[in-house]
Amino acid sequence: MILGIVTGSVVSTEKHAHLAGRKILVVQPTGPDFVPTGKAVLALDEAQAGVGDRVIVVDEGGSARLVLGDPDAVTIRTVVAGIVDSVDHSVSREAAR
Repeated sequence: MILGIVTGSVVSTEKHAHLAGRKILVVQPTGPDFVPTGKAVLALDEAQAGVGDRVIVVDEGGSARLVLGDPDAVTIRTVVAGIVDSVDHSVSREAAR
């Protein structure tokens, strides 16, 4: 899974049938502190996210199909699965001890 911030959306007049009627977002991956890391990715929006939202993204086909509830959506790999309200670092600090 990837934490990220939505930075934009993609408009397309022609899409694969599995993408029809669905919003595609541009997501900038981040660390748990929401500082950008790496290259932006395109993700299908299943969380009704918008620009500026902090999100959690799945980037694996099987997980994406589970989030979509569509086992036949083999053309889809990356999906925004949820909007993040906060990240609690205390759990990771405890585990490190």
